Amino acid sequence: MSMAKVEVLKEYCKSCSLCIDICPKKILAIGDKANKKGYFTVICEDQEKCIGCALCATVCPDVAIEVYK
Repeated sequence: MSMAKVEVLKEYCKSCSLCIDICPKKILAIGDKANKKGYFTVICEDQEKCIGCALCATVCPDVAIEVYK
């Protein structure tokens, strides 16, 4: 049971998918909702599996991800 949480700041996300590629638990995916700029933003499909490594936040060029532990 992890207490870590991934939060995607949807208006900053540009769907580059770098976070999806780097996530060791493979819990991130492109969602089906677009932000105001028209990008389909990343979602976390399984918060329970998040280990709080913050690789997703580190690799994000748009600072669109926050990881809470």
